[in-house]
Amino acid sequence: MSTSSSTVKTTNAGIPLPIVNLNRTVLLVGIVSALLLQQPIVTTVLFIIILSAALFGRKGSLILFIGSYLFAKQNLNAKTEDPRLMRFNNSIAAILLGIAQISFLSGASLIGWIFSGVVAVAATIALSGFCFGCFLFYQFNLQRFKISGKLQ
Repeated sequence: MSTSSSTVKTTNAGIPLPIVNLNRTVLLVGIVSALLLQQPIVTTVLFIIILSAALFGRKGSLILFIGSYLFAKQNLNAKTEDPRLMRFNNSIAAILLGIAQISFLSGASLIGWIFSGVVAVAATIALSGFCFGCFLFYQFNLQRFKISGKLQ
């Protein structure tokens, strides 16, 4: 029984990759749909969803909640990603989508689409195998370590 408990703890320590990929896919499909339909409100919904995940982590992630049910069996044996990394990536996406929302509201639609597009491009690249946010997270922590000598 303790083996089962430790397996659950290990599984819960990280975010299963099917959920990570769902997060990236939702961003990509949502932004492309918004652009094709010329409906910035779709990016507003994405902004709210991602902002909640960035601010509150697992407890605020609608995508994690849905992905936990959709991919329940896959998640049991899936590789995982550090929750801090997922939160960092969501924070970057929330900032960029937030700037897009300000741009849309101020009448600078082109700027809004550009910032939204950056998120879509990053999601596409991440789905292809290279996570730019992960690279930034690593660089950020490397610089922090060089300055303070502490790892997080």
